[in-house]
Amino acid sequence: MKPDLLAEIVRQAGVSDPRLLAAIRATPRDLFVPPRYAERAPFDEPIPIGHGQPTSQPSLIAQMIDALRLTEEATVLEIGTGYGYQTALLARLARRVYSVERHPDLAAHARANLAAAGLTGVEVVVGDGTAGLPRYAPFDAVVVSAAAPGVPAPLAEQLAEDGRLVMPIQTETGDMVTQFTRRHGHLLRERVLLPAYFVPLIGRYTPESPPRDLNG
Repeated sequence: MKPDLLAEIVRQAGVSDPRLLAAIRATPRDLFVPPRYAERAPFDEPIPIGHGQPTSQPSLIAQMIDALRLTEEATVLEIGTGYGYQTALLARLARRVYSVERHPDLAAHARANLAAAGLTGVEVVVGDGTAGLPRYAPFDAVVVSAAAPGVPAPLAEQLAEDGRLVMPIQTETGDMVTQFTRRHGHLLRERVLLPAYFVPLIGRYTPESPPRDLNG
């Protein structure tokens, strides 16, 4: 199965943005997984990357990116770089991507993978993702690849007005990938995208309770 067939699976999952589908076609996933799992890369399934973490299946990644509604001029903050597959897709869609990874070895793999793919406009930083990267804020979009009961305050504060944040929120029934938007200085919950399973978000800043609904 080649990237174009993987893009078709993503399209069937409800993603229709031609730029995002083109980014998937242009990004061989086998460059962004441990070599021993390369034969599993073309399939729509999570793959272990170490530290008890997986890289999510492409259809889930694509739905999260799609909800960000990125423009070519966007500056994006990604929390949880992993091996860099989602980072690579973001880099093909936005002007600048800053990605925070708490494991130095994963960050090193991601940098090497992104360089091998010839992608620029990306900076991978080792650090606490819950703190964001205030020196580069504000961000037009923030995507978080780990779950918590709410959005860490620094991430909400670093989101630009009318920007979007997509993150899995822990609930009594499981993790719910949720889209937020910042309006008049407040982070509001816009919609729940889909249920999924993510590793817990770990960091210094205790997440707040989920913001109120956009129409609530």
